[in-house]
Amino acid sequence: MSPTGWLAVACAANAAGLVVPHWPRLRGPTPATGAGPAATGMLRHRPLWCLLAGLGGALFVGGRAGPVAGVLVAVGAWVAVGRAEPPAARRRREQVRRDLPQLVGLLASTLRGGAAPGDAVAVVCAALQGPAADRLARVAARLALGVDPVLVWQGLAEDPELAPLGRSLARAHASGASVVRSVERLADELAQRARADVEERARAVGVKAALPLGLCLLPAFVLIGIVPLVAALLSTLAL
Repeated sequence: MSPTGWLAVACAANAAGLVVPHWPRLRGPTPATGAGPAATGMLRHRPLWCLLAGLGGALFVGGRAGPVAGVLVAVGAWVAVGRAEPPAARRRREQVRRDLPQLVGLLASTLRGGAAPGDAVAVVCAALQGPAADRLARVAARLALGVDPVLVWQGLAEDPELAPLGRSLARAHASGASVVRSVERLADELAQRARADVEERARAVGVKAALPLGLCLLPAFVLIGIVPLVAALLSTLAL
């Protein structure tokens, strides 16, 4: 490889190295941005990372098209880093989705016991700890201040993960339907969806395990079965 190629590889390696967190790990997200240390480091070194990526792309392409390719790679890296979801935010989103069926089921049981929606939400938030309960606690606070429940649940419907609960309760309050039945129906739907997701992930494990097993068994099959057969045929032809 030419020195220019090695320099391009070094620039690309340095750019990729900026993604790896070299800072002390913190417990939980940072208070300012809600992102973990890795995401904060990526955004802090965003210009340098894009510069190295663009330089590596320009040196790799070379010629007159090199500067154009470098600019395109740098712009693409800038956009990709800006749109990348922080690992801490992704973990919180996944945890909210996992906790939502249990949260809605407990809310349905509390409402079935005769509690008002605001009191039921407060009880659920106190019983369950996690990102889902933290988001729902804001709803309980607004209801306690006397905000119109329809507006509160419509605001909750804008939450990406808690939107099903917000839409269900907003429709129930707007139409005068039974809140208990709406929440119970939603709890059943979320439970069925959670079971379907678990079954789908279980089926995907076998598919994902097939490729490593194939990569391990195929060379052994070639060495043990094909190579001796070919060697025997070649020896027979030589005789």
